[in-house]
Amino acid sequence: QGDAVRACRCTPVEVERYRGRLSGPLRDRIDLVLEVPAVPPQALAGEDDAESSEAIRLRVLAARERQDERRPESAVRVNAELHGRSVWRFCRPDAAGRRLLDAAVRRLGLSARAYHRVLKVARTIADLAGAAMPGADHVAEALQYRVEDRR
Repeated sequence: QGDAVRACRCTPVEVERYRGRLSGPLRDRIDLVLEVPAVPPQALAGEDDAESSEAIRLRVLAARERQDERRPESAVRVNAELHGRSVWRFCRPDAAGRRLLDAAVRRLGLSARAYHRVLKVARTIADLAGAAMPGADHVAEALQYRVEDRR
């Protein structure tokens, strides 16, 4: 695949061999996969309209505070630490999000582990956005980060 400037020269067999170096169950435990393109030199010197690091830091702190408020009596501090029934209790999406997730499970064949991981990531995305519960947009974004299920 490569990037926009340099195309990958690997054969499909070589790509699959490289991906096969990690077992399926291990790959299933990877929550977020992002492709980060090379930054062109001219963009490094220019002004950027991106969100500042300070603004991001404040959003993360607010999201963590929301997570703490949701589980005041629990030792669990962040969504990633949720397990079992608590995942559904605290990460349940709205009706539209549920429909999207159910469709993705059928279409992509998500494992139970992947299903719960998508829920936790969607809950975190919703927390960062200040949303009361994960919606279809949060679930869709969480699904986009799945490594195995989008290839």
